[in-house]
Amino acid sequence: MSHSAEPDPQADADALEAAADQAITACGGDARETVKALLVANEYLESEISELMKAVSHAYARGRLRPYNG
Repeated sequence: MSHSAEPDPQADADALEAAADQAITACGGDARETVKALLVANEYLESEISELMKAVSHAYARGRLRPYNG
């Protein structure tokens, strides 16, 4: 299985269109409800990132994790 070094903009656009269609369908075809659902999901993910960043910072401070030195 080989991976192309060049991104495929058409494949990315097609995947984005399919994801948008799926989200709209999941919200009963209501675009406004879809936007609201996506905003809630985004807020949740941002809070998760914040919590993970705090956890990692505390772990580094306690010396539990070692920095990666390539």
